[in-house]
Amino acid sequence: MSSNSDSAPAADGTPSNPAPIPSPSESTASAGATFPPSVEQRDVPPRAALDHPHLYFNRELSTLDFNWRVLHQALDDRTPLLERVFFVAITAGNLDEFFRKRVGGLMRQAAAGVTKPSPDGRTPKEQLRLIRDAVVPLYDRLTSFWGETLVPRLHEKAGIHILDYDALSPSQQAVADEYFQENIFPVLTPLAVDPGHPFPFLSNLSLSLAVTLHNPRRDKDQFARVKVPSNRNRWVPLSQPHHYVPLEQVIAHNLADLFRGMEITGAYAFRVTRNADMRREEEEADDLLKMISEELRERRFAPVVRLEVEPGMPTDVRQLLTDELSIAARDVYETKSLLGHVDCMPLSDLDVPEHKYTPWEPIVPPRLRREGDPTALIRKGKTADYPNIFAAIRESDILVHHPYDSFQESVQRFVEEAADDPQVLAIKQTLYRTSENSPIVAALVDAAEQGKQVAVLVEVKARFDEANNIEWGRMLEESGVHVAYGLVGLKTHAKVTLVIRQEDGEPRTYCHIGTGNYNPKTARQYTDVGLFTRNEDVGYDITNLFHYLTGYAPEQHYRELLVAPQNMRRRFEELIQREIDHATAGREGRIIAKMNQLNDEGMIQHLYRASQAGVQIDLIVRGHCLLRPRLENYSENIRVTSILGRFLEHTRIYYFGNDGEEEVYIGSADWMSRNLNDRVEAIVEVKAPQHKERLLDLLDAALTDRRSAWDLKASGRYVQRVPTTPDEAMGFQEQLMAHAQHRTL
Repeated sequence: MSSNSDSAPAADGTPSNPAPIPSPSESTASAGATFPPSVEQRDVPPRAALDHPHLYFNRELSTLDFNWRVLHQALDDRTPLLERVFFVAITAGNLDEFFRKRVGGLMRQAAAGVTKPSPDGRTPKEQLRLIRDAVVPLYDRLTSFWGETLVPRLHEKAGIHILDYDALSPSQQAVADEYFQENIFPVLTPLAVDPGHPFPFLSNLSLSLAVTLHNPRRDKDQFARVKVPSNRNRWVPLSQPHHYVPLEQVIAHNLADLFRGMEITGAYAFRVTRNADMRREEEEADDLLKMISEELRERRFAPVVRLEVEPGMPTDVRQLLTDELSIAARDVYETKSLLGHVDCMPLSDLDVPEHKYTPWEPIVPPRLRREGDPTALIRKGKTADYPNIFAAIRESDILVHHPYDSFQESVQRFVEEAADDPQVLAIKQTLYRTSENSPIVAALVDAAEQGKQVAVLVEVKARFDEANNIEWGRMLEESGVHVAYGLVGLKTHAKVTLVIRQEDGEPRTYCHIGTGNYNPKTARQYTDVGLFTRNEDVGYDITNLFHYLTGYAPEQHYRELLVAPQNMRRRFEELIQREIDHATAGREGRIIAKMNQLNDEGMIQHLYRASQAGVQIDLIVRGHCLLRPRLENYSENIRVTSILGRFLEHTRIYYFGNDGEEEVYIGSADWMSRNLNDRVEAIVEVKAPQHKERLLDLLDAALTDRRSAWDLKASGRYVQRVPTTPDEAMGFQEQLMAHAQHRTL
């Protein structure tokens, strides 16, 4: 990981040569942690233009810094033990996706001779070199922490034993061997590699054993590959509760049954990652579904971008693998423990509640509590109960914040009641990602079968969910739902639902606009906000948005919605410019923006101009951020915070002070180039005073958090805040959980 060689103070006041990361054998991380930044601090020349490369962090390296912060959740002693296992698995899964999408894409560009620099001025080849240097320490820390710290802690504190086969007692080995014979042996397919047997295809993220053999009859050495079956439990259970041994080790010690008559001279685990960046020219596709299906097939055979190997693999075996997989030595990563730490996820679900977060049950929003519900408390002399959800929305807008507010009793209920309501004429919805056995999809099917007009935009270009979404679309079509599969050249990422209901002899619109997918599972894990409204202008806009999505109506005009790529960028630029005008005139300029990532050069340059004009700006950016805060003459008035906790921060909220006439917006879009240019996104202003106040309280709690917040320095380093009082030890998300239990509006 890159760092400066001298120890002079950096521009942000922190030492340029950061304190070393403790070795895995030392005490694990705690509050106030900091890691050497993957991004490189570079001086900005005097009077540099706002597009100067040194004003931008590198996206890929910033993403790796985000994964350091995720890993810190595992390293942090304050995190419950099984949740630390969870964050190890999440970090590993993030790295898998990073290699598949980002490294794979850069490799494609480098192979094609692309030299166009990134905003920070690096070519694809230069970025690949930087990525290698930055990934190695992160990968080493992740894999060593599991083997040297977390596995012993699980044994000592929770009675969970992750054992090596060689350390098992004879009786335990007998149990493991019996499991192998009964459950694994029948499904294995050993594949020889010789002139008559070409090197086999290795599927993406597959775990395999490279087996070296000696044929005593021919006195000849040979090689074979055995795939560790992915449809079997990675953790082989032993007789004692919570005692496990890795499946690949059980297979390795039973290889003699697969290769009878051969001598097993070695067995070495390895894992491959393939490129998922298989972009096609959509404009040339006559059939978008066919194009996506072909891309899915090709992705299975995409080039390998990473080879992971276990320690001790002989040089000749490693060379054979790199030759057969056509990768360079720099693309090989040697683990410090097992391979495929994403498979640790099931261990985090073991029933040892004292080593997990206290379970959280989302609260039914007060105005949506039903009669007879034990949470339907009397407030202000009456129950907050309505005959249906439409009556509640008709009275006034409803703002929900998941997972603090129940998704099931708000968004899911909205669709389910619409399906059953005889007064509902039509339901329209965008589906970007949803869950298996989705109740949302079931309700849409039910509505269509009852004769309602149901239209669904299914986005088949949602990365890694393409196959699922194609199946959802086909099932919906078979049920009579009108299905569109997205627009050529654009992903539909907007989160909107439109219900048309006959009332007083006229059709009325009811809308939901949110920041998250219509997925009941992730709604319990991701933080998202959503607005239910009967506002006629919003209803008009969403009606026209669906006309644009499902038909031929590109020239839409919107009264309230900010819609990308039509008017969203322009409107955000106008809102930032208005704050600049206020500050220039001596009034207060104020911007707070909460999002997942920030990488759009145009938006960053507008923020730099706002800072130069004196606008005070706070950015709450969970993931990568290309903007460099706290740079003199450029961004000294910009502060960047990243919050990580038990839930994944996914809300997008944009606040503009407007000299006291505050405006707050929520919706699906980050300030990323892909969101503003290449996706259909929807953002709406939240106007009800009580809802604006709630969102501002949320932003204030995020900005003042001292438990789970990290501050980004101009050098690129993130420094975690330290609680100074017992009250401050309660993190942002814990505060919101406590508040949800006592909320009356």
